[in-house]
Amino acid sequence: MQDQLLSFSISLGKVYDAASRATSWLAAFDQLANYIEQLPNGSKIVVIDELPWLDTPRSRFFAAFEHFWNTWASRRDDVKLIVCGSATSWMIDKLLSNRGGLHNRVTHQIYMAPFVLSETQKYLAHYNFGYSDKEIAECYMVLGGVPYYYSLLSPELSLAQNIDQLFFATQGQLRHEFDNVYRSLFKHAGDHIKVIKALAQCGKGLSRKQLLAETRLNNNSKFTETLDELEKCGFIRLYLPFGATKRDVLYQLVDAFSLFYLRFAVSNQYQDPSYWTHSLNSGQYRAWSGYAFEMLCLNHLEQIKRALGIAEIQCRACSWVSRGANGKQGAQIDLLIDRADQTINVCEMKFSRVAYALTKADSENLENKLDALVRETHTKKSLMLTMITSFGLAEGKYNGHIQRSLTVADLM
Repeated sequence: MQDQLLSFSISLGKVYDAASRATSWLAAFDQLANYIEQLPNGSKIVVIDELPWLDTPRSRFFAAFEHFWNTWASRRDDVKLIVCGSATSWMIDKLLSNRGGLHNRVTHQIYMAPFVLSETQKYLAHYNFGYSDKEIAECYMVLGGVPYYYSLLSPELSLAQNIDQLFFATQGQLRHEFDNVYRSLFKHAGDHIKVIKALAQCGKGLSRKQLLAETRLNNNSKFTETLDELEKCGFIRLYLPFGATKRDVLYQLVDAFSLFYLRFAVSNQYQDPSYWTHSLNSGQYRAWSGYAFEMLCLNHLEQIKRALGIAEIQCRACSWVSRGANGKQGAQIDLLIDRADQTINVCEMKFSRVAYALTKADSENLENKLDALVRETHTKKSLMLTMITSFGLAEGKYNGHIQRSLTVADLM
């Protein structure tokens, strides 16, 4: 007969209280070990949530934690230790990449990835939201893939009303979330916030040198660590522009929530509780939605590859900016899918409320981008012009150059 499974969890408050009574974390873990030894036979599961926040300066928590595991818990076959933490960089550095007392001690890891569009769609459908595909995409462009944020939405309100309630109402639950997020994930968040604010102003990203100039931070190991932590936590990505060398690597903001907050929440100078609703027809909205939709596409590259039928082909995603030399018009391509089968999908992304109608100006702009790409990079690969839009392309005489067309529904 199997041993009875006896599980219990140790909340942050209980562990803190134990440490206070015991005057040290080492004594607290000794008390925990004594308590477990008094339990009936059977498997014991110890769960410590938000582990990074227990490791405060001068607490010596981590040394005590290592001692607890190495000298007592690891020697028992009836104890399983599960630790959780939202500070991804801390969990990676302190546990997964540990070179000290916990080196190679982790037996399993579960990374809680954000929602993708299809999961967001299923979540909203389960709770009886009647949002269209375009509204679900726009919701994702505001909230990103954080399930907790979606739990704050009300199915009785329109999307615009929900956003106003969360961000712009006097007691909006996400009104101060930006600072809270960064200060909860990083113990010295000031530098991280400066980097994010600088990247929010440049869609294609910034080089390390440009970031240093924009943030006025020092070029040292601390700055490197800041960038590394932001990348590990999924706020930014590193990529190499098409045709560039390793020294030209760019850092790009890919966190939808941060972009929305910095573009709208901080600009509500008149404290308008309906600021989002009043901004829907503004130039500010159009500029944000275009960039945010591009980021949505970047965060769904695997879905785009599947929709294009190239999921099994090695690819890399990057952008490209023309130099515009010799009197030629410059160009910028925000998403290139550079494929190992000698093909490049040149992606043009357009977020609109109806099927997108290509104009003569659009057609000429796209032709210029392709011409500039070939002329300046000397690529010999085939170019496949790909449109990614909310509802597809409207019929028109300028659609002839488009080889592939995807919609938001394809990303779901």
